Amino acid sequence: MDAPNEVIDQRREKLLRDYAAGKVSWSTPRRHGFDDYVAVLGGLGALGLRPPVAPLEGVNRAARERGRAVLRRALARQVSS
Repeated sequence: MDAPNEVIDQRREKLLRDYAAGKVSWSTPRRHGFDDYVAVLGGLGALGLRPPVAPLEGVNRAARERGRAVLRRALARQVSS
């Protein structure tokens, strides 16, 4: 039989894997004991996973593309200075 901490760790790992795969939203890990998004990011990193990336489609596509362009320009300025 699994120790209680092992069961909790397995549940947290499954939540993180489901989140990384886009199966659940950020609110699900939060409801199940993750204090903040930094804890989720740390857990994903420990498992070698990345946060999910929403597809570029739908009504917000243009706004998201503009936001990404702003970030790219800011990063390019930072690197060149």
